[in-house]
Amino acid sequence: MDDVTTDLLIIGAGPTGLYSAYYAGFRGMSVAVVDSLPELGGQITAMYPEKAILDVAGFPTVKGRDLVAGLVEQAATAHPTYLLDRTASTLEHRDDDVVVTLDDDTRIVAGAVMITSGIGKFSPRPLPAGEGWVGRGMEFFVPSFAPYAGKDVVIVGGGDSAFDWAQHLEPLAASVTLVHRRDAFRAHERTVAQVKDSNVEIITNAEVTALRGEAHLEEVEISVDGQEPQTRPAQALVAALGFVADLGAIQRWGLVTSKRHVVVDTAMRTNLPRVFAAGDITDYPGKVRLIAVGFGEAATAVNNAAVALDPTAHVFPGHSSEG
Repeated sequence: MDDVTTDLLIIGAGPTGLYSAYYAGFRGMSVAVVDSLPELGGQITAMYPEKAILDVAGFPTVKGRDLVAGLVEQAATAHPTYLLDRTASTLEHRDDDVVVTLDDDTRIVAGAVMITSGIGKFSPRPLPAGEGWVGRGMEFFVPSFAPYAGKDVVIVGGGDSAFDWAQHLEPLAASVTLVHRRDAFRAHERTVAQVKDSNVEIITNAEVTALRGEAHLEEVEISVDGQEPQTRPAQALVAALGFVADLGAIQRWGLVTSKRHVVVDTAMRTNLPRVFAAGDITDYPGKVRLIAVGFGEAATAVNNAAVALDPTAHVFPGHSSEG
C-alpha cells in the first residue's frame, strides 16, 4: 500500500472520530481516519443503530444510524481519507512527524495523531449456557428490531443495552422477558422505570441455565435463587452481558493509561508528543463518558493540535458562525 501523508490522523471512526474529522477540516487540516471496523460509526453502527440517543445537543431523541449519517455527511466537508477494516499497529516519532503503521503495512505520516477509538476492539461477554446457539436464536446485539416481531424474546442483562432493547422490542414481540442475576440494575433509572411499567416480565436474582430446541431455539430454562428452575418460550435470546474491551497495539505505544483508558490533560494531550485523544478512551479527573462530552473533547483536541502543527496558530479559531 502507498504511504498516506496527512496533517491529522484520527484513530477511530465513531461519533467522536467523525466529528473530529469535520472539525479538523474546519481548521484547514487534511485528515485521514483509521478504524478496525469495515463501516463508519463505531459501536453505534456495529451494535446500536436503532437505539434512541437522548444526550446529543439539539436532538430530543435521535436514532443511532441517523446520528452517524449526519456525522458522516458533516465529516465529508473535510474530504477525509478513510482507511477502514484496518488496525493501527505501531507508532513512532520521526523528526516533526508521527508515523503510524497499519496491520496491512500501510504507513501514515501525520503531523499529529488523535486517538478516538472508544474502548478499542470489543468482543461480547459469553453466556455460559449459550455455547453453540449463536445464529440459532441467540445473538449478542440487536442491529434491527424487525426480525423479533411476533417472537417470544428473552433478554439477559441489567445494563443500558438490555433495558433499551427490552423497551424497543416490547411493542413488537409476542413477549419480552428480562433476566438479571441481581435485583439492582446498571441501566439509566428512567429507562428502568419505563420498562417496569410496560408488559416486560423482569426476573431478578436469576440466570438462564439452558437453551433448548432442535434446529432453532424454542425455550429457555431460568434458575431463580432458592426456587425450582422455570421455563419460558423463546424463539430469540439476546445476551446483553456487556463486552470485553481491548486497546490492542495502542497499549504498547508508551501511553500513560488508567484502567484501559488513555490519560490526557485539559488540552486532550497524551504524554506522547503530538498525540492527542478524545471521547470514551480518555481519562482525567471528573471524566463523564457521553457522546456529547466526546464532541467537546474533539474540538479541544483539534484546536490544540492545530497549534502543535503551526505554533503561530491560535487555539481559539473564532466562532464558526462568524463571517
